Amino acid sequence: MFGYYLELAVRSLKRNRMLTALMVVAIAVGIGASMTTLTVMHLLSGDPLPGKSGHIFYPQVYTDPTPDTQRKEPLDMMDYHSAVDLWSAHRADRQALIANSQVKVRAPDTSVPPLMLNMLATTSDFFPMFNVPFEFGSGWAADDDAKHARVAVISSDLNDKLFGGQNSVGRTLLLKDSDVRIVGVLAPWRPSPLFYDVRGGRFSNGDTADFYGKPEDVFTPFNTGLEVNDGNFWQFTCWHAPDKPGHLENAPCVWVSLWVQLDGTAKVAAYRDFLGHYADEQKALGRFKFSGTRLRTLMQWLDFNGVVPSDVRLQTWLAFAFLAICLFNTVGLLLAKFLRRGGEIGVRRALGASRRAVFAQCLVEAGLIGLLGGIGGWLLTLIGLWLVRRQSVAYADLAHLDLGMFVTTFVVSVLVSLLAGALPALRASRIAPALQLKTL
Repeated sequence: MFGYYLELAVRSLKRNRMLTALMVVAIAVGIGASMTTLTVMHLLSGDPLPGKSGHIFYPQVYTDPTPDTQRKEPLDMMDYHSAVDLWSAHRADRQALIANSQVKVRAPDTSVPPLMLNMLATTSDFFPMFNVPFEFGSGWAADDDAKHARVAVISSDLNDKLFGGQNSVGRTLLLKDSDVRIVGVLAPWRPSPLFYDVRGGRFSNGDTADFYGKPEDVFTPFNTGLEVNDGNFWQFTCWHAPDKPGHLENAPCVWVSLWVQLDGTAKVAAYRDFLGHYADEQKALGRFKFSGTRLRTLMQWLDFNGVVPSDVRLQTWLAFAFLAICLFNTVGLLLAKFLRRGGEIGVRRALGASRRAVFAQCLVEAGLIGLLGGIGGWLLTLIGLWLVRRQSVAYADLAHLDLGMFVTTFVVSVLVSLLAGALPALRASRIAPALQLKTL
């Protein structure tokens, strides 16, 4: 019967091409607008480490010694001593210190001029903990952290600029005034958001675009980075000015992040206790005024900082409101179309067709309109995402339609059309045959 209903639907749509075009366009425009914003929302709010994010945690302690009793949350980062103390205890399965700076980069054996790039000083666990992909070589060993080894990992983009995309493992890179040996080159890697650098979102007045920037171009062992680029690290908050700006190891500033991996609820509980004991100990020593701590999972930390830009959320709601308007317009057009065929439906009912059969026939026609609208909506979504990629926002290059959202586009369009066709189909199925036959 479905094939028969489909044939009738095609004939009906061809019979009134203008009305059919209006309904298809209404659905296509609504789907295009809503799926464009929904795709961007999906890309910006997804899990950056699927299957693993529940084991990644961001510890915090109240490192600020000032007696600010109004602060409900610890600062987003730690001072050098607190972060290194927690890292040195090795109480987690994996753990990574993180500090950012800008550094002058040059490859001595190339003609490329010096570049000012972002550098991440971290520890060896960073790469396996965050599933960082490599094109050539690998990260450094744990011994390199302890030995302050002069090694580095570079991004795929930097490898293309300096070495034309060739395997540059073993070659020399000049960071500021120090030679380092390249031990690894990342494969193209674009986490969304840049989760390991998320901080300060709740203080940013809704501007969270920086969370979707590109990863750093240079990665060095933590202590190596502090040595080769001393004086250039970024401080997050200071409770009074450092004696030497940029020299932060002994400064009253928070500027170091710590991430830990804890595989199992028992390990999470043990680390939470360890964090609490450490804070209590530092309070007893007079370093901390408060002994409170926080230990959030990766996704909890992203939610806490509100990583999805507020304008994207607003645009998504507005787009779905527009889709609802298109839906109501389609309802009106379908109702007029089906009721106009009252005589035809009356004859079918007189010849024995049930109300259920008439209802099914009308729904098949609505579904076919939705499928055609879905094709148009898919094309408009591609155009919409292309326009997003032309905007000067940090996440512009992320705007692509993946397979999941491609399928969702057609599912939503068909469901919307079926929803729009339900009421008109019900009204059409209740047409009285006798009344219609008298008017023929």
